[in-house]
Amino acid sequence: MYDVNILLKAGVNVKNSLELFGDMETYNDTLKSFLEDIDEMVSNLTKYKEIADMANYAILVHSLKSDSKYFGFDTLAEISYKHELESKANNIYYIYDNFSVLMDELNRILLVVRNYLNYDIPEVLVSFNESKDKSILVVDDSKVIENFMKKILGNDYEVIVANDGKEAIKEIGENTKIEGMLLDLNMPNVNGFEVLKYMEENNLFSRIPTAIITGVGSDEIVNQVNDYPIIGILRKPFNEKDVKDIVDKIVNQES
Repeated sequence: MYDVNILLKAGVNVKNSLELFGDMETYNDTLKSFLEDIDEMVSNLTKYKEIADMANYAILVHSLKSDSKYFGFDTLAEISYKHELESKANNIYYIYDNFSVLMDELNRILLVVRNYLNYDIPEVLVSFNESKDKSILVVDDSKVIENFMKKILGNDYEVIVANDGKEAIKEIGENTKIEGMLLDLNMPNVNGFEVLKYMEENNLFSRIPTAIITGVGSDEIVNQVNDYPIIGILRKPFNEKDVKDIVDKIVNQES
């Protein structure tokens, strides 16, 4: 016997669903089928997001929206609909920035549904974040700094390393997961100033908040970057707290 009050208290629009399904038995049977298929759907949604395949992402999220409407998951339907619109508009950045919102609401609903159907509650309902959603781009030609950054930030972010400005510009153009950048100014080939100029010309500072890495006693160099909307300055030699503090400022965009 199922307690429909579990659904009602969670905001599920059961009344509207019954108008579509006709009776609770049909509703319950269809809900069980939904649970059987949801892991595969989430896996494919995650895959299409990661490879920026917005056409197939839109198809799947449209299906999730339709299913949610039938079951009375109104909030999930609204979020899915927004994802459908943005993916059809090829707005990759919106999908990346808001994928966790979609998954959080889906997990909330799955918890309610499993409780309603008297299913065991797994420790993880749906896994959508095996690869880290957020990346920090570290632009520095020092292997020591590269390894240090990976050690400090690797648990929370994918640390992407570019050894000069040319590699950095390539990553900025191709990688939509970059949450922020730590940029050294003094590098071979294309230096940090040229990266800053590229960022400004392409209006990228709002998408990729940037902090400068520089050596102690580099005040003259630092003064040259004041015209750019950088988040802060990480002075060498720095420690773990210095790195975490500046990255916190980057991801929260605190200038």
